[in-house]
Amino acid sequence: MKFVLKQTVVAVYLKGSWWSTEDVLRTSDPTREGLMKVQSFGERIVLFILNVVIFGRSERNLDDDDMFFLPHSMKEQAKILWRHGAAVGFYTTKMKGSLCGNGTGACYLLPVFDTVFIRRKQRRQGLGTAMLRDFCDTFQEEEALGVSSPISPAMFQVCRQFLSACAEERGRLWEVEPPGAWGQRINIWLKIQLQQASVPDRE
Repeated sequence: MKFVLKQTVVAVYLKGSWWSTEDVLRTSDPTREGLMKVQSFGERIVLFILNVVIFGRSERNLDDDDMFFLPHSMKEQAKILWRHGAAVGFYTTKMKGSLCGNGTGACYLLPVFDTVFIRRKQRRQGLGTAMLRDFCDTFQEEEALGVSSPISPAMFQVCRQFLSACAEERGRLWEVEPPGAWGQRINIWLKIQLQQASVPDRE
């Protein structure tokens, strides 16, 4: 796989041909709609383009033009969000029992909602909340679930909206640092309540 680089990546060389990045993200398969687990090599390429090219360069302001985001490990679970024949976002999960990183023997003690991305044109449509709901539904048997720390302001708003609507998830969703021991967890709903309590009422 090769890239044409200017200020942004405009084309990708795949299977003997050059493809625009937008073409790589399209699909003619009508069954690809909604959140779907990444399984095939082709889906890994789509994830790579969304993560490294779109998220890493095209739709992110960078101080350093040489900066890239590392592709996700093959061992990391990911789901791509398909809408109207195109990949428009993704989220990844650090699986319980997986290594926290190279050079460490520590493993995650709970599933962790890690990287989340939605393309700019698709934002403010409840898709982030849908991803978080899907994550929680995927691990219904787990007593505790994590969201990677630090939580961005946008992700914190997603958590607020989700937990306001889903009271049953308030006790098991935690902001965590790896590997997610109890001393490395903060209950997200409690954090939301404390933040609200610290804001003075406006009359």
